[in-house]
Amino acid sequence: MPDYRRGVLFGIAAYSMWGLFPLYWPLLKPSGAVEILAHRMVWSLAAVAVVLLVRRHWSWMRELLRQPAKLGLLALAAVVITVNWGTYIYAVNTGHVVESALGYFINPLVSVVFGVVLLRERLRPLQWIAVGFGALAVLLLTLDYGRLPWIALTLAVSFGVYGLLKKQANVGAAESLTVETLVLLLPALGYLGYLQVAGQSTFGDQGAGHALLLVGAGVITAIPLLCFTASAIRVPLSTIGLLQYIAPILQFLVGVLIAKEVMPSSRWIGFSIVWLALAIFTYDSIRAVRETARIRKSARALDHVVT
Repeated sequence: MPDYRRGVLFGIAAYSMWGLFPLYWPLLKPSGAVEILAHRMVWSLAAVAVVLLVRRHWSWMRELLRQPAKLGLLALAAVVITVNWGTYIYAVNTGHVVESALGYFINPLVSVVFGVVLLRERLRPLQWIAVGFGALAVLLLTLDYGRLPWIALTLAVSFGVYGLLKKQANVGAAESLTVETLVLLLPALGYLGYLQVAGQSTFGDQGAGHALLLVGAGVITAIPLLCFTASAIRVPLSTIGLLQYIAPILQFLVGVLIAKEVMPSSRWIGFSIVWLALAIFTYDSIRAVRETARIRKSARALDHVVT
């Protein structure tokens, strides 16, 4: 199988698993969102440690310890992803699956805004139009909810910041997840220990099946991340950009069709504007990639003629 096709399949697998996460977290009740988050941290570290053990890949640790700036970025990324994970688990287990999907729909637009504000990037006209539609959609949904869609905004902003930090750190997925979960390990163990002492822990008290599901929270965190890494090294970023919409689409369908969340007409209008913004953004991105490829091809042809 060609590398590109294999990369696409890995990408579809990763985003499909992320999109179906809303079906998993309710299975962990009566565990609370913070307890689930703590278990996710602990067992994610165990899962990724097994992967590194199988690959016999430990040499990166010595090199990373010599780069305190990267360690600092990954530590900060650990805090940010904790906010993201905790908000997402809370959203799913309190009946806000659709709003969590909104967060991941608008995440690409938030990342573009970060590029302008933090990296001084220039937006093309269609990108400005897409961001404008996204802002309009958030305004309409604020009126619909009667409040800011804080769950969606927290997920979008935190994941955007996380992606920015990971890009600057430039460390592999398994390696970075190891560092991030190590940073979070002591607080997670401390909280789980507190629950145990206070008699509020659900681990083991709800049967072996429930305990295995809590352990599985770490496994289902590590597997899609590794699939995503396998995809990212085989396919262009433009392809990844298209594949990323699989996750919020599946989350949205789970919320509407399975969780039966209420979708009044005003909310459909807000989401339709978000989808229009993403369609404009995607069209512009594809056009830009093709134009860049055309210019590079012309430059190579010119070099060939000159030489």
